[in-house]
Amino acid sequence: MTKTVILVVEDDAPVRNLITTTLDAHDYKYLVAANGRTAIMETSSHNPDIILLDLGLPDMDGVEVIRRIRTWSNVPIIVISARSESTDKIEALDTGADDYLTKPFSVEELLARLRVTRRRLAVMQTGNASPVFMNGSLKLDYAAGRVWMGENELHLTPIEYKLLCILSQNVGKVLTHTYITQKIWGSSWENDVASLRVFMATLRKKLTVDPDMPTLIQTHIGVGYQMLRVD
Repeated sequence: MTKTVILVVEDDAPVRNLITTTLDAHDYKYLVAANGRTAIMETSSHNPDIILLDLGLPDMDGVEVIRRIRTWSNVPIIVISARSESTDKIEALDTGADDYLTKPFSVEELLARLRVTRRRLAVMQTGNASPVFMNGSLKLDYAAGRVWMGENELHLTPIEYKLLCILSQNVGKVLTHTYITQKIWGSSWENDVASLRVFMATLRKKLTVDPDMPTLIQTHIGVGYQMLRVD
């Protein structure tokens, strides 16, 4: 099996060494870049499978790196940054990042994010042609417009169903409030975000048939939502 190639974009040598040592120990191949320009060149020349990107680079902001890469590539980008404000996360995610890990982080959390991203990558590469989405006890038949949790068919409102489709089609990816509300209502006013919270709460309640079942939808406070892969 071909090893996953990860581009590590980090100017802080101790953090970079921690990441690359972890990748080495878990059978990943990696490339390194200490600034934005090198990151862009490495991405265009070597086409890595995943990018781990720090935002505080010496020559340009990491968000600008995302913006430039997104003009030609959909490579999954996981931001790793000390910036913990919601506005920073939202900007990076809306620009095209797939996930956001805040420093300091644990090695276990980094590896978990990589596993999720690799699963998304596998789906992207196979084209995800199946009209049926499965995740744990959840079964979503896109063609029929029907949803089940285990043996129980769920009765969702049109908005709840559309929300579930958006989340399932981006499983493992953090979606911002702006992204979701634009998809649902075509706008992102304060009232839209308030409505989104209400619909998300009712959708969650319907998905929680078994209280012992893992949570399918994770809230990123002040940022958005993410469907977790649980199978």
